[in-house]
Amino acid sequence: MTNDSLVILSKLEQEYLLHAIEAALPVQTRGQFFLWSQGPLQALLPHQLMVALQFGPGDVLLHSECLHSSVIDAALLHRVSNPQDGLALRIALACRQAQQLPAWLDAGAGGGAGTGAGSAAGSSALDAYLGELRELGLDNLLLHGIGRTSGPDTVFVLLNLPQRPRARQAHFFRLLLPTLHLTLLRLSQQSAQQRQQQGGALARPISAREREILHWVREGKSNEEIGLILGISGLTVKNHLQRLYRLLGVSNRAHAIARGMALQLFEQPALPLARVA
Repeated sequence: MTNDSLVILSKLEQEYLLHAIEAALPVQTRGQFFLWSQGPLQALLPHQLMVALQFGPGDVLLHSECLHSSVIDAALLHRVSNPQDGLALRIALACRQAQQLPAWLDAGAGGGAGTGAGSAAGSSALDAYLGELRELGLDNLLLHGIGRTSGPDTVFVLLNLPQRPRARQAHFFRLLLPTLHLTLLRLSQQSAQQRQQQGGALARPISAREREILHWVREGKSNEEIGLILGISGLTVKNHLQRLYRLLGVSNRAHAIARGMALQLFEQPALPLARVA
């Protein structure tokens, strides 16, 4: 970071930073990571979508997480977070190879790319992605990663920040990077164990209907909206949800989503096209 981009945190920002770091310490599961990303992390670095990527030797993608704070079109999510050739993966690889981390891109009118790596103006590795971001309706992005190390490397891509990303937001990201890195490594290391425990985690298998409803709950739909999509009444949806809460051992929608993520219920084959009443 150059002298002209020196950032001094306010007292409130210092409190947000400390809270985010402390709240991440007990995070052990994907569900807990989701709740943390939608609370303490959003207080300091608000964003709509985050893609967390873990790389091994040769830039092989070992693990990825996609977390979003609002309903996002499934096709858009696929184009952004697809682990084969998604936009987030391509951007992360380009910035790693150019050694330009942190970096940001403002796709709005009069915006542009920037980097904390000291490169000359107009030479950011992100410039090539401006048109694709605008095509997808994404206003901006900010990313940071730990660079190349002897162990697993991580990169985190934030999209659609409410404020245009600049050096100040990049500095916040830099301060939170060790916490994000270690948290993602914990999730990756425990994913195999979670899969082994998944079979006996529930008193009974989740039904196809309950899985459908949980999917639409995660997409932010109300009981009435889910009923219209599935061709059933809102009251029937509510009854299904109550049984689902008891099965998952939760008491509300947010915790049901977190529990579903921990059990990897959202990684099942895609649901059939929903019916419209």
